[in-house]
Amino acid sequence: MSEQPSLPHYQALTRRYRPQTFHQVRDQKAIVTTLKHAIALQRVSHAYLFCGSRGVGKTTLARIFAKALNCKNLSEDFEPCNRCSSCQEITSCQSLDVLEIDGASNRGIDDIRELNETALYSPSHGSYKIYIIDEVHMLTKEAFNALLKTLEEPPDKVKFFFATTEPHKIPATIISRCQRFDLRRISLQSMCEQLRAIAEELSITLEEEALYALAKSADGSLRDAESLLDQMLCTNHSVITFDHVAEILGLSSHEALFTLDTAFHTQDIHLGLQLATTLYEEGKNLPHFLEMLTEHYQLLLKHHLGAPLFHSLPAHYKESYQKAASIYTKEQCLYILEYLLEWLEKFSKLPCQHIHLELILLHIIRSKQRIFLDDLVKELKALQHPPSTATIEKPQVLEPSLTEAIHSPQEPTSSPPAQEQKATELNSQKHETLLRFAAIELNGTLKKPEASSH
Repeated sequence: MSEQPSLPHYQALTRRYRPQTFHQVRDQKAIVTTLKHAIALQRVSHAYLFCGSRGVGKTTLARIFAKALNCKNLSEDFEPCNRCSSCQEITSCQSLDVLEIDGASNRGIDDIRELNETALYSPSHGSYKIYIIDEVHMLTKEAFNALLKTLEEPPDKVKFFFATTEPHKIPATIISRCQRFDLRRISLQSMCEQLRAIAEELSITLEEEALYALAKSADGSLRDAESLLDQMLCTNHSVITFDHVAEILGLSSHEALFTLDTAFHTQDIHLGLQLATTLYEEGKNLPHFLEMLTEHYQLLLKHHLGAPLFHSLPAHYKESYQKAASIYTKEQCLYILEYLLEWLEKFSKLPCQHIHLELILLHIIRSKQRIFLDDLVKELKALQHPPSTATIEKPQVLEPSLTEAIHSPQEPTSSPPAQEQKATELNSQKHETLLRFAAIELNGTLKKPEASSH
């Protein structure tokens, strides 16, 4: 039996394009500047805590900082050279002076006791012995207590770098002994630039809409965005389009959102039902579509509030969004957005999601006929302060001639007091009707006023 040929070694994009210098770290400029200044001023603390969501560069930044502290050929702007033996050993995770520990796997008191013992030894080659503990919040209470004394008064050549996604689980006694840095989410623009650069280097054509969809699906995590691109490369297409991305990830296009806008404008309920059925039959990710819908109305509301609009969207979507913004009022966008936010939390846990989606879309379409409280208040104020009759100019009445009076009998006309009384009654009825609408809007009740005794 012939041997199967061994597969060539493949390195994932997340590892291949992991930043190796401070300059390559995206969207953490303030933190990078502070760390560089700490090296320049020789004010490096004994413990640092890097917090943030997944894929924003916590462990990467800790590793680059460790490189810079032990680098033998540090550049003028305090960047590690990545050529000396220390930098190369840290990059390959083979350094005896920089130890990366998984807090989830080494979370017990015995593990921390062993760490405390090894911390007493001097670094073998570099200037510092550095412990990088990832997901440090997973340590037990006893382990944190065992670490506390060493963290408070470590040996001169020992540094602790902690990384966590849940800093609220770390005891305050630990946090107070660290310099804490909160890393921000990676912006959509930065992720698009990174994915575009990777695609160019790999000679892959990535359409703008597909690029935007991948970056948006990553939810602020650059690592997730690179993993999604790595997944798309397995489709074996030299040109990656949005259709390829939507097919693999089950995404819906923005055209579905514009279809709902059309149904809202024309009050076409059947179009809304057809849209929900199409999304379900095509196997789209319905919770993700609801998230897209929420963001859609968020953008439209920002437009009505005068905020910058659509700056992060592909160019060919901007014209469609401008038309969509003219369909809705500010009150309608705000109401629909609040309605969708109520559904977001519970939608993914519900059975028969396509039926719930149909009801959501129908409610949005019918909300165009909704009377909003602000409009009712304006009407009520107008009824409370009607225009003064004294300012109204009465039309000039010409006296009829004697012949006209004889041959044209005059029709009976209402006296001015009777006309004013009739107008007052109409205003009173309108006022009561609007009050009842307002009561319904506020989920309250309003008793019908009793007839006056006089």
